[in-house]
Amino acid sequence: MSGENVEIVRQLVQAFNRRDLAAMTRWFALEVEWQPGGPAAVERALYRGRDEVASGFAATWETWEVFQVEESEIRDPGDSVVWLGRARMRGGASRVEFGQQFAVHFRVRGGKIVRMHGFVTWEQALEAAGLRE
Repeated sequence: MSGENVEIVRQLVQAFNRRDLAAMTRWFALEVEWQPGGPAAVERALYRGRDEVASGFAATWETWEVFQVEESEIRDPGDSVVWLGRARMRGGASRVEFGQQFAVHFRVRGGKIVRMHGFVTWEQALEAAGLRE
């Protein structure tokens, strides 16, 4: 397991929970792509480039008054990292609270995140990374 890639993903997740966009974007490659899954997909299905991805996260935080994630498990199959966890959210307008399982498949190259693909289920993310339960 590549400890460096896992640490990058964990630092990104911690910055997300703090809503610290500056700390998040320092881990993004210029050509980063983000394909949100589930409740994070508030504006579009795919964001490309550091500025667009940052704007997408900012829009997510505007929609969700609370959006915190907690890691359950993390796997590093070599050239990527699969983050498995749960999200706790509260709508900004509706104030409705809920939680759900979700996962993100990260591609890391040269110490920077080049792709983030969100999934509603852990199984989908593991399959995307070529892993099986």
